[in-house]
Amino acid sequence: MSGLYEILPKIKDKPGMYIGKPALNDLFMFLVGYKTARRELGIEPSQEEMEFHREFQPWLQKRFEVQTVNSWATIIRFYTHDEKEAFNYFFKLLDEFLKRDKSEEKEELSLTKSNNHREQGVGSRECDRSGRMQ
Repeated sequence: MSGLYEILPKIKDKPGMYIGKPALNDLFMFLVGYKTARRELGIEPSQEEMEFHREFQPWLQKRFEVQTVNSWATIIRFYTHDEKEAFNYFFKLLDEFLKRDKSEEKEELSLTKSNNHREQGVGSRECDRSGRMQ
């Protein structure tokens, strides 16, 4: 069975063979089913697949400066006129996502972890009941 990034170009080129018509909602449902089927069959996701499922949604929200519980497909549809345009826009955004500068993301993640540790008291001294540093 092909990996996610091997099947997506095939869907882009010949959507009728995989999802019937070039529609983002159909693609989204296909990808949900694809992920579920692989999990049910005990096929471990590749590093790239895990990255897509874990990072595409947050990247897209940052790209459009939105905070939402809606799916990445819903976000894309909001910025397009119809399902076919949304389908094509997904592949443009996917290309952008794959070419993104990961070094910036690692810096942001490092800063976030550092701030979380500081807030949790990791790496800092503790206070006694009176509030004095120990």
